[in-house]
Amino acid sequence: MKDTVAATSIARRVLLKRGALCLAASVGARMLAAEDETPALIKIGLLTDLHYGDKEPTKTRFYRETPGKLREAVAKFNEINPAFVIELGDLIDQAPTVEQEIAWLEEIDKIYAGLTCPRHYVLGNHCVATLTKEEFARHSGASKAPYYSFDQNGVHFVVLDACYRSDGAPYGRNNADWKDANVPEAELEWLRKDLAATAGPVVVFAHQRLDEAAPHSVVNAAAVRKVLEDSGKVLAVFQGHSHKNDYQQIQGIHYCTLVALIEGSGAENNGYGVLEVMPDRSLRLQGFRRQVDRKWAGKAG
Repeated sequence: MKDTVAATSIARRVLLKRGALCLAASVGARMLAAEDETPALIKIGLLTDLHYGDKEPTKTRFYRETPGKLREAVAKFNEINPAFVIELGDLIDQAPTVEQEIAWLEEIDKIYAGLTCPRHYVLGNHCVATLTKEEFARHSGASKAPYYSFDQNGVHFVVLDACYRSDGAPYGRNNADWKDANVPEAELEWLRKDLAATAGPVVVFAHQRLDEAAPHSVVNAAAVRKVLEDSGKVLAVFQGHSHKNDYQQIQGIHYCTLVALIEGSGAENNGYGVLEVMPDRSLRLQGFRRQVDRKWAGKAG
C-alpha cells in the first residue's frame, strides 16, 4: 500500500513538472513569436565591394562574375521589398582609361537599377580611382553630393565620404593611396551639425572602416568616432573595404563590416544582407550566402 501511494505521488510530481516545463516552453515560444512578429521601423538592403570590371580574375576576385551575383541580390531584394538598398563602395574596379571605367560603371549600374526600391551609393576608393566624383555621379544613380543624410521611417541615415587624401585633395585621376583615406574637417563639421539637428536614431554608412582595422581604417577614424559618440544618437556604422565579415563595438556603437560580393567564384561566394531597425532600437541583420547574420539589443535613446 505504501509503495502504491509513493508511486502515485512520484507520478503526480512528474506530471506537474512536465506541465510546468510545457507551460514555460509555450510562454517562451509565444514571447519569441511576438518578438519576431514586431514590425521593423524600416528594412534596408546592404551590399558592398562589387569591383565590377571586364577583365581576367585574380587569385580571389572574379570580376566578370559580379553581374550575375548582383542580379541574384537584386532579385532577392525585390522579393523582400526593403525601403531602399545601399551599396557601400567599390561598385567598379579600376580601369586603365576614363572611357573604359565609365563603360563598366554604366553596365553594372543598369543591373543595380533593376531594384524596385530606391538605391543609394557610398563612394569607394576604386569608384574614384580613375574617375572623378562628379563623373561617378553623372554616369550612375548616385547623389551629386558625395556625403549627405536623409530621414526615412523615423530613422536618420548618414552617408559618409572618406575618399580624400591627408592633404584634403579628393580622390580621382589616379592620385590616391588606398591607405590614405580621410574625412576632411569640412565634412566633420557638417556631420556635427547634421547629428545635432536630428532626434535620431542614426545609422551611418561608410566604405573605409571607421573602427580599429588598420590599414583599412580611415586615417582620422578616431576623430570621426568622437563626433558619432558625442551625439549619443548613433546606433551603428555599416562599412566595407576589407572584404570580410567583421564586427567591433566601440563606446556603445556597433561597427559592422560586410563581406565583399567580389570575393570567390560561384553563387555560393556571393554576399549581401537585409538590415531591420526595430522600434526598440535593436538591429537585426539577415545575411545571404557568405554574409553572416547579426543581432544587437536596443540602445536607450
